[in-house]
Amino acid sequence: MDASLFIGRRLRFKGRIAMVSVAISFLVIIIAVAVSSGFRTELRDGLSAMTGDVLLTHPTMSYLDEGSPINTRPSYIGMLEDMDEVSEIRPAVFRAGIVKHEDQIHGVLVKGMPGGVHAAVGTEDVDTVKLAVAVPKSFAEASGLGPGDRMLTYFVGERMKVRQFNIVDTYESGADPDGRFLVYADIEDMRRLNGWEQDEASMLEVLLAPSYRDEESMEAAAAEIGFVMNTYATEDDDALISVSAVSRYPQVFGWLSLIDFNVFFILLLMIIVAGFNMISGLLIMLFENISTIGLLKSIGMTDRSISKVFLSSAAVLVAKGMLAGNLLAVLFCIVQGTTHLLKLDPENYFVSYVPVHLDFLPVLIADIVAFVAILLLLLIPTLFISKVDPAETVRVK
Repeated sequence: MDASLFIGRRLRFKGRIAMVSVAISFLVIIIAVAVSSGFRTELRDGLSAMTGDVLLTHPTMSYLDEGSPINTRPSYIGMLEDMDEVSEIRPAVFRAGIVKHEDQIHGVLVKGMPGGVHAAVGTEDVDTVKLAVAVPKSFAEASGLGPGDRMLTYFVGERMKVRQFNIVDTYESGADPDGRFLVYADIEDMRRLNGWEQDEASMLEVLLAPSYRDEESMEAAAAEIGFVMNTYATEDDDALISVSAVSRYPQVFGWLSLIDFNVFFILLLMIIVAGFNMISGLLIMLFENISTIGLLKSIGMTDRSISKVFLSSAAVLVAKGMLAGNLLAVLFCIVQGTTHLLKLDPENYFVSYVPVHLDFLPVLIADIVAFVAILLLLLIPTLFISKVDPAETVRVK
């Protein structure tokens, strides 16, 4: 057994305040990482449900126009479906509408999709309800309309069209980046509204596999899909462009990048706080054991070996603080994930509660980085050991 580690196990680090500081620092670090990952997961899933990860539409992005349908089965559709990144390609019909209820008027964006309300929010037994829709809870609160009510909606186009939808469910939704309430309907209802055929839609939504939903992969997938369309499209195919959700909603992904920067800043700050508390605790330990340091030097131990004695003792305390902080962070994430206790304003944060998502790899990386950084900071007080003179500290009685 290493003599330094053997001696270090028998030295007691009397730095409970330092250990509490380390535990709190790791608690804050893990929560910050979990919240950052939670925002990314919630917003990416929300955008994916709303417009897919990559959308195929007219170059003018005029997918709200009833006079600009696209064919849902272009000649190259099989090539796109065979791509490793692609998990699903689905048609969607969008129309902007105006809802009038009593003396209130609200703008909505109605999305018709295959499977209708059931596919969008999981509502059962809606097949028998004509013109069934699901509305955001925020819209229900603003308009006073809810499940069981009828929603009179006006659509402005070449001529005014009116539909009286039946609200069958509400769903939790953050703020739409486009600034409209998103209402889910059946795609066939919306096709009849526009006078379209079954193979026509406003756009094609490409959903990517979960492992391809980071910003770089989404942009790369959009570029590859665009290349396939431009290379293999025939004269009979519609002229379409491939746009990623990153390009479609740059403000959302820019906001996520800002959150990542804040997490990095929190990580740095917590490492500094925990590190300097540990430094003060280790200095106190060194001062209390000056005679021990002198004795170890007198029997031939090098400064490096003596430093290892105290660092091993401090490392045990840091590990205990890290474990305590991680356990408390996991407990917080479980409580917040199941109860959504902490709420947010969806107008500012796109979600109505603080999302948390514990991803093992980012948490492990944060733990390792913080642990190593704190131990490196602890090398500073060990420089004191070289200043200790055994002739002055060791007294023979």
